[in-house]
Amino acid sequence: MAKGKVVQVIGTVVDIEFPPDKLPELFNAIEIPVDGGKIVLEAQEHIGNNWVRCLSLAPTDGLQRGAEAVDTGAPLSVPVGRATLGRLFNVAGEPLDDLGEVKAKEHWPIHRTPPSFEEQETTTEMLETGLKVIDLITPFIKGGKVGAYGGGGQDGYYYGAYPQYRHGARWLFRFRRYRGEVS
Repeated sequence: MAKGKVVQVIGTVVDIEFPPDKLPELFNAIEIPVDGGKIVLEAQEHIGNNWVRCLSLAPTDGLQRGAEAVDTGAPLSVPVGRATLGRLFNVAGEPLDDLGEVKAKEHWPIHRTPPSFEEQETTTEMLETGLKVIDLITPFIKGGKVGAYGGGGQDGYYYGAYPQYRHGARWLFRFRRYRGEVS
């Protein structure tokens, strides 16, 4: 685990200087400890002078030059499998739903080779959400890109795409409001 120092912060782009013989590999996770927590970055480019350009996966407010950065020596990976079903995660694979640690057997890196054409299916299959309003009126197709928005209720949960049915059909995941004002 190589250690480096932050030399430049431009929004979510952070340049870090490492020793010449310990530059992190591209896509490695780099952690910067701040105020009892950590900022997770991903190495994107070697830009010369032993500098590595990184992309922060969290806000960089308050991050200063000279802060210590630690190369984890591995790419950013997230839990996969049955233990993740019904859970809510951030980009770094950390749970956001206050349900405790995820006991997944496997963690996969976020950058992987795509499946070969032989492994891919060419048939269209519906994704059953279990919400009557969505499955009946606006069904989702597996593998497609879908954005569904709901209204935030007074209890701090986000509901399905049709607010008039909000008491009968909750969205796929329950999660608390961002500010944590609602218990």
